[in-house]
Amino acid sequence: MDLKKILAGVIIVITLITLISVDTNVSAKKSSQVKMEPETIEAMASQVDSLTKKIYGGALLSPQDNSDLVGIKIKLDNQMLLEPDPALAPLYYKVGCMYKMRDMTDEAVECFQTVLENFGNTALGPKSYQALKDMGVDVSQFSNLNKPTTDSEGEEEEE
Repeated sequence: MDLKKILAGVIIVITLITLISVDTNVSAKKSSQVKMEPETIEAMASQVDSLTKKIYGGALLSPQDNSDLVGIKIKLDNQMLLEPDPALAPLYYKVGCMYKMRDMTDEAVECFQTVLENFGNTALGPKSYQALKDMGVDVSQFSNLNKPTTDSEGEEEEE
């Protein structure tokens, strides 16, 4: 009778170990797919565009709009922790512009710095650099990235 109990216990332990290892493998496969789906990025871009239109139109953002903006920023930040994706650069830049228009300087600076640090070689790098400079932020740490050229600099380069 003791042998039956021991054998049953061993079978149960083996079964549990097998189930746990299968579940871990499935979780590992899911976590390796960290890239945000294009549909999600498009939906976020649509929300950002809608909020931007409201701000440009002089409308006040509702509590739901504020919640949406914060939610977008959180999703962007979470994705950046997992895997930077150049498709996020326009969203970060637009969210930064919205924060800047709403005088939420710290949040705007964070967005523009994220663009510079992760996507500085994209078309939005120089725009983010200039936005930070216009806001009075020390941009010397980004001196190695693309910066907008003034007309006089552009003429010197052509000669």
